[in-house]
Amino acid sequence: MKYSIEIQHLYKSFGDIKAVQDVSFRVREGELFAFLGVNGAGKSTTIHIICGQLGPDSGSIVIDGQHLRSSIDAAKNSLGVVFQNSVLDKALSVYDNLENRAALYGLHGNAFRKRLRELAGMFAFDDLLKRTVGKLSGGQRRKIDIARALLHNPKILILDEPTTGLDPQTRKALWDVIDSLRKEKNMTVFLTTHYMEEAADADYVVILDSGKISAEGTPLDLKNRYTGDFITLYGVSEAEVNRLGTSYEKIPGGYRLSVENTRRATDLILRYPDIFRDYEIVKGKMDDVFLAVTGKQLTGGAKQ
Repeated sequence: MKYSIEIQHLYKSFGDIKAVQDVSFRVREGELFAFLGVNGAGKSTTIHIICGQLGPDSGSIVIDGQHLRSSIDAAKNSLGVVFQNSVLDKALSVYDNLENRAALYGLHGNAFRKRLRELAGMFAFDDLLKRTVGKLSGGQRRKIDIARALLHNPKILILDEPTTGLDPQTRKALWDVIDSLRKEKNMTVFLTTHYMEEAADADYVVILDSGKISAEGTPLDLKNRYTGDFITLYGVSEAEVNRLGTSYEKIPGGYRLSVENTRRATDLILRYPDIFRDYEIVKGKMDDVFLAVTGKQLTGGAKQ
């Protein structure tokens, strides 16, 4: 098993504020890894350390097999980073922004133009190349941010809340491209997000709270560990629902029951087949997991 990122016993404080406390995790090559936490949990601090923009107080950081302390340039070249706030120069055109960035990686002339054509095709921004970044919409600017991070074909793409504020169509379009790159190039994606449906698609999830890891596992593992199942019953009376002896709430057209697991749901169905005439069962969502683990709602907000 090859790991793209390996973090061991990471610590970082700012005065009396302990931003990151004994954080350890590994990210497998080619996986979508979700790193979750409310603003102030330590996510952005960890990302800035991984990117070499902050030094840790202690701990080991290995990026694509390179120890960050001893091989910082090699490690950085493996990374493409999309920060929460755009780093594009609003006064320059899209073309000039990307050309300037490409030059830092030794991409010039025909090599740059070839790579630009590839990215413009992926993200459909051929018609934006001459436009100044300041005149782009939020969705258009995000496309360019991600293209900028991909110029040098990084092995690892770090996405720090990449789709916050974007409409669903633009979000889907961006994820379609990213998913294609993961499949075609085995690219690792390290994601922070406030959209739990994005986290639900991850291969592995780490939840950070107050600088410490509170929970980790696959989305299915976390759902099974921290949430129950929900049964929605249709076409029944409240008297019938009361016979089931479990908590419920009334919703339009029916009743929503909470049970601890799928086995309990199955037991109820077998015991009361006359009540379960029209129903559906769903597992808890990642929102429920996050709330159970941290006691907090994960919502968008100011930059961490």
